[in-house]
Amino acid sequence: MATKNITVKFDGERRFVASNASGGSLVMDTQRPDAHLTPMETLLGALGGCTGYDVVSIMEKKKQPLSSYRIEITGETVEDYPKRYQRIVVTHIASGPNVTLAALERAVQLSHEKYCSVSASLNAIIETRAVVE
Repeated sequence: MATKNITVKFDGERRFVASNASGGSLVMDTQRPDAHLTPMETLLGALGGCTGYDVVSIMEKKKQPLSSYRIEITGETVEDYPKRYQRIVVTHIASGPNVTLAALERAVQLSHEKYCSVSASLNAIIETRAVVE
């Protein structure tokens, strides 16, 4: 079993800095979402980074490397507290000289169903889409 450790420190005015033992850090701020991600946006970003890493790797193994790739994520929250996500839509948009929609869709499926630990943690509320431009 692997253990992950993060320290989250209060930085004033409802701003928090999360950091790991290697010195990596992330600022979360509910008062200034124009300058930093909120904690709920950070969760969506973690999902995007996790699945994106998988998709790029899978597409390289399929000999269809991506020349352009972005992930657009929309999270819909419930109205009442704790205002959790009730639905998350993850759209993978990619292009490349040999990229096919079938290969991209399979890479997305493998990521969300098998490899992405963030996706597995949120699985019940995620919908995925793949688009080749």
